[in-house]
Amino acid sequence: MVNHYDVLGVDEGASLSEIKRAFREKVKMLHPDITGSPVSQAMRRLLEAYKVLSDNEQRFRYDRTFHPKNSSRKTEFDYRTFLREHGSEPEYQAKLIFFDLFNFEEKEAVAVWQAAGGINFPLERFLDREDWMDCGFVLSEELERNGFVYEAFLLITQLLFEERKKPYFKHFTLDVEILLKDIVRLKLHRAVSDETWISCMQIMLKLGFSPKEEARWLKSIAETLYKLGDRRGAFTAFAKARQRDIKITLPKKMAGEWETAVREGVCGESFSV
Repeated sequence: MVNHYDVLGVDEGASLSEIKRAFREKVKMLHPDITGSPVSQAMRRLLEAYKVLSDNEQRFRYDRTFHPKNSSRKTEFDYRTFLREHGSEPEYQAKLIFFDLFNFEEKEAVAVWQAAGGINFPLERFLDREDWMDCGFVLSEELERNGFVYEAFLLITQLLFEERKKPYFKHFTLDVEILLKDIVRLKLHRAVSDETWISCMQIMLKLGFSPKEEARWLKSIAETLYKLGDRRGAFTAFAKARQRDIKITLPKKMAGEWETAVREGVCGESFSV
């Protein structure tokens, strides 16, 4: 691959003024008006090199991709400052979130994400699919660590629905699923209302986990509905749990009413997943 710095004849740490000066000198030697010939391949390369290196954002991307050692060098351009200066524009907010997450500014990334709309901010519209999914997972980890459990849950499930449609994480998907299940098992119910918990469990039932896992979530739905006074919904949810795992035990609070509920046909269709 052609090295843009070599084409211009400048060092990789060259300032913008040095790049411009080198371009002017090179273009004099290659311009068709001077050489008397059509635009050459060398001229096209020169124009492409100048286009990339004279634009701060394009140069940053080029350095990060093809010259990683340059990403830490100090230049007159600060990419994060550049992004923050355009902070009112969603595209740059998304890029700033991505940049901060992968440059040890995780709390700043969370703050920008929340200010931009949180779970309603469409990161996927402004990032490549791969970047969005990587960003989403790291962001969900940081949200969970900082106590934003419900937001982390919604973000991870969004990623898993996308993964089910077209695999990207592949073998790494297990780590994503483990994080989600840990949130559900250890933190989520305490962080949300009973009604929201039921909605979350209904989301889990749509993600294609094993029948035994689905049975546990249906049992939890049954217990929560019973607590809320929805007797029919509770027994219907538990009946669906039994369809997935015949060995699952009946919640203690409901045990005394189960046989009666079955006999009376209370296990109806008021609850659906």
